[in-house]
Amino acid sequence: MDRKGAKINLRPNPGAHNLNQGLALGFVLRDLLKLASTMGEVEKLLNNNEVLVDGNRKKNRKEIVGLFDRITVTALNKYYTLNLDFKGRLVAEELTAKDAEFKTCKVVGKTAIKGGKLQFNLYDGKNIITDKKAKVGDSVILSLPSLEIKEILSLKEGAKVFLTKGKRAGATGKLKSLEGETAKYTNEAGEEIETTKKYLYVMK
Repeated sequence: MDRKGAKINLRPNPGAHNLNQGLALGFVLRDLLKLASTMGEVEKLLNNNEVLVDGNRKKNRKEIVGLFDRITVTALNKYYTLNLDFKGRLVAEELTAKDAEFKTCKVVGKTAIKGGKLQFNLYDGKNIITDKKAKVGDSVILSLPSLEIKEILSLKEGAKVFLTKGKRAGATGKLKSLEGETAKYTNEAGEEIETTKKYLYVMK
């Protein structure tokens, strides 16, 4: 968040995203999207069931939202997501209705459960039980709000990657190689850059 000239920030409640990687929904609606001028107006939006996050209605202005969350304001037929700018700050971007129906989530953990199924633990706190196969570090494309896995994006050579942390957070590139926890990718200018594997987020 760019604090210069901003109003007092609203601290989010603990939730799906880490506190240092998320913002309060009320702050996003008022200060990033400019859909309300006061927190009272934000409360009215929320109490009228007009705000959805990943397809689910939200009423708590302190609900934490973070990277790639889909925010829908039904009264305005407006759709948004949170992304990182070139300084690694969360910013809001407008989406089409079609794009808001899907979300790309990184697999950060997985557990084998009964029946030969797997439980994927995702970057945004979601847990998905599935018979599909994916590795930690891969991404899944989810249909919202059903959370049906539509596609798996593998973390492999040639994959499009987005950096979520580090001094290059917000950058994108093409994965060139993986060696242990070290990754190399090429950016849009064709430069080869070394980073940490855990910072990579595979995108479509």
